[in-house]
Amino acid sequence: MNREEILKKVDHTLLSQTATWEEIQVICDDAVAYGAASVCIPPSYVKRAKEYLGDRMAVCTVIGFPNGYNTTAVKVFETEEALREGADEIDMVVNLGDVRMGEFAKVTEEIRALKKACGEKVLKVIIETCLLTEEEKVALCKAVTEAGADYIKTSTGFSTAGATFADVELFAAHVGPEVKIKAAGGIGSFDDARKFVSLGADRLGTSRLVKIVKAEG
Repeated sequence: MNREEILKKVDHTLLSQTATWEEIQVICDDAVAYGAASVCIPPSYVKRAKEYLGDRMAVCTVIGFPNGYNTTAVKVFETEEALREGADEIDMVVNLGDVRMGEFAKVTEEIRALKKACGEKVLKVIIETCLLTEEEKVALCKAVTEAGADYIKTSTGFSTAGATFADVELFAAHVGPEVKIKAAGGIGSFDDARKFVSLGADRLGTSRLVKIVKAEG
């Protein structure tokens, strides 16, 4: 798989708390220039980014980010507002306290509620693998599948670690056939990206791959 093919799977990401519009604009321009799948940006910039990009690039944003402990009603409201403002894709964070307590039916219902809000728009579910046991990860694969989400995603990039090859392998073994996989957090090279894709990842959340190509001129 060549670099161009890999970049088509990249959600070119900037989620820093201090991100400015000027920085978001650069992310948008670079995503278009290098053929990324989307830009993944804070909710506060969705409307402006969509007006700037039009149909040139999909706009992805994050919900309940990065901790996941907002109420379901708040997450649904965030989602609906983001969609009204032009978001094409939604990356939500599950409630990890519910996961730790084994309340997977509640987690499933929350994901289902956000997918209902999304309709035909893409919903990716961030489960923050670095904070979970293998059993919890497997249970979340089932929850994401049952709730009808489009993707399961490894990480926010704001916790103790990002995507691992083992987690993507685990997802591929346990999600339903209609659920795709997004690896995110710490993907710093095209070699790593190829490996993630070979293991089953359909999307890659990173800013580094576009930056590598851009730096090479």
